[in-house]
Amino acid sequence: MKEDFSGLEQAIGVTFQNKDMLRQALVHRSYLNEHPDFPLGHNERMEFLGDAVLELVVTEHLYNNYDNPEGELTNWRAALVNSEMIAKLNDELGSEPYLHLSKGESKDSNSKARKYILANAFEAIIGAIYLDQGWEASKQFITERVLKELPEILEKQLYIDPKSRFQEAAQEHLGITPSYKVMSEIGPDHEKTFEVGVYLGKTKVAIGMGTSKQEAQVAAAQAGIEAKGW
Repeated sequence: MKEDFSGLEQAIGVTFQNKDMLRQALVHRSYLNEHPDFPLGHNERMEFLGDAVLELVVTEHLYNNYDNPEGELTNWRAALVNSEMIAKLNDELGSEPYLHLSKGESKDSNSKARKYILANAFEAIIGAIYLDQGWEASKQFITERVLKELPEILEKQLYIDPKSRFQEAAQEHLGITPSYKVMSEIGPDHEKTFEVGVYLGKTKVAIGMGTSKQEAQVAAAQAGIEAKGW
């Protein structure tokens, strides 16, 4: 892991007065299990704070700029702050090399748990900015890093879940309701991976993988949207 945080500070757009704020935002609980003498705590309390700041900034922006019903604004906000989106934004930020993780977590680079770790670290960074720099700096970071995604979410209707979007498009274009079929189940019961195919009539359009049937269906629907160009 990197210990010189100047590159990350540059990406964040903040020079921290207290560098340990940023450092702690990147400490996962698992790291402390292997390094009990580490001088800082883990990032969960900062993530708790950052999550609240993130939600308030996004909510304020949507309230001030759109006159839509509450239900729509709630769906838009969910699309902006869900763990998939926030993990992706953390990848763009480039904080992963600075994360303090246990050896096991460091090796497990593709797991669902890793995605949550990245999303939580991003929210913890927001918490650290808030504690070190205050509300306006936090708001600026969220505006530049998170709210930039809103136009694409609205344009592509990403706030509607992929299964609903694929079904609507299939009915509109072909008059067909998609169906889903489990192709395979891999792994032990406590750690299964499902492969699901999505069909339009008898034609298999795409497949998706997930740790539950529902997750695999959603992945298949998303792949179906992309395969059909819808």
